[in-house]
Amino acid sequence: MAAQPFDFGFPLRHYQREAIEAVESGLTENRRAMLVAMATGTGKTKLAIAMLYRLISAKRFRRVCFVVDRSALGRQAKDEFTTTKVVNGKAFADIFGLKGLADVTPDDDTRVHICTIQGLVRRVLYSESAEDAPPIDQYDLMIVDECHRGYLLDREMSDGDLSFRDQSDYVSKYRRVLEHFDAVKIGLTATPALHTTDIFGKPVFTYSYREAVIDGFLNDHEPPIRIATKLSEGGIHFVRDESVDFIHPPSGQVETVTLADEVYFEVEHFNKGVVTVPFNRAVAEELAKYIDPGDPDKTLIFAASKAHADILVKELRDAFRKTYGPMKDETVQRLTGDADKIENLILSFRNDPLPKVAVTVDLLTTGVDIPKITNIVFMRRVNSRILYEQMLGRATRLCPEIDKESFRIFDAVDLYAHLQDLTEMKPVAADPKFTLTKLFEELRGRGDAEHKNRVREQIIVRLRRRLRKLTPEMRARFEKEAGETPEASLDRFMKGDPIDLSEWASKRSNLGPILDWTDEDGTPAMCLSRNMMMR
Repeated sequence: MAAQPFDFGFPLRHYQREAIEAVESGLTENRRAMLVAMATGTGKTKLAIAMLYRLISAKRFRRVCFVVDRSALGRQAKDEFTTTKVVNGKAFADIFGLKGLADVTPDDDTRVHICTIQGLVRRVLYSESAEDAPPIDQYDLMIVDECHRGYLLDREMSDGDLSFRDQSDYVSKYRRVLEHFDAVKIGLTATPALHTTDIFGKPVFTYSYREAVIDGFLNDHEPPIRIATKLSEGGIHFVRDESVDFIHPPSGQVETVTLADEVYFEVEHFNKGVVTVPFNRAVAEELAKYIDPGDPDKTLIFAASKAHADILVKELRDAFRKTYGPMKDETVQRLTGDADKIENLILSFRNDPLPKVAVTVDLLTTGVDIPKITNIVFMRRVNSRILYEQMLGRATRLCPEIDKESFRIFDAVDLYAHLQDLTEMKPVAADPKFTLTKLFEELRGRGDAEHKNRVREQIIVRLRRRLRKLTPEMRARFEKEAGETPEASLDRFMKGDPIDLSEWASKRSNLGPILDWTDEDGTPAMCLSRNMMMR
């Protein structure tokens, strides 16, 4: 395999090649299980296509099972394998053959078979007889996409009528199915979980969100816009004998009940233990100040339940109409597993102008690629770092089509602060008050190499955003000061040593002010506070 060129019909990014090399190195060491951890949106499917092309071409493996845990993700993967040209204008599927979800069992000459974990559970654990179960040598390689998934974390993942009793039941069956086959197992994920590393081991290769933002392959996110209301600040207090509207969870119907005792709820219980229309209405009205449904970007809102999602859909439609005028109902829609023709809705959210705003529970937390998502709204608390990072990952992808530079987080339940210390998905250029002028001052000032490197990374992210907005006049001023183009300076900062860059910047003290000057009226770039309190 080492002698094979890294030559495909599409360019590999440096980290994708490094991931393939790490896997191939593991294979030479006879490793039977490996884990590759790459941030959401960095191209795990393209990585798999390139890796499989090399492995199958070298005759290292003959029968591959590509495992997903949702039918929608299986169809998405099949589209990638079918349309991605790898050599001489031919797609991967044309060269090696491919069986999709509709083919329950592969043919003898099938090279790649895409199937769901639920389908494998049926075939392995629930076959009518031992003879009907798939042979242990049916596959010699299994690639498990999104291998972090856990049943309780992703309540809508069940495919068809197959369900699991609890998290341990899911993990047990997941492990038993993989262990049934005498095959090498490679797990792909952005967020390794404990059961993931138990099965696949610690990652042989990792490419983090921070690295991807600095390299320009993912979007950074702005500090969260904390939407605070009197209810969320002070809590909700119901007194004895008070009549309140109660949502009956199974039906989603609103019922009026009289309380037998006093009840108090704090923000972590909002929309789970209690759903109040006034709270959701206030948040919807505040969101309408920031989000214009006429803009080309998309918004994804995470609700606590289907009933809660329905309330949000109504309140958002009302708030948008109040702010922006007449609007089609299709502009804001609920996308949950029980929705009619849900896969068509997901495709519309991804490809069509409408819907602009999707309210979901867990359905869109993993795998669905919708680059136009620029706004993430948290309307419920979660305690899982994995689920939280997957939720954020829905908005990290680049989208030059709409000139997307970063993404915004709207937090109505204080989730960001709740999990900030547990996640590595922190913004790189976090504080908008730190202009490029200030960052260059920091770079020139005192500090060790580690501190200067952090400043260097922030300058890279800010400079890359600024390049597209420089007028010819600003470009000329920059080139005169720097002695090179802005693009050359960006490349210098991408490759340079932080101490050397500090010395270089010390001789060019006007770079920051030139970059911070706005295009519109010649005034320095300003930043408004993001913390809003609604009255």
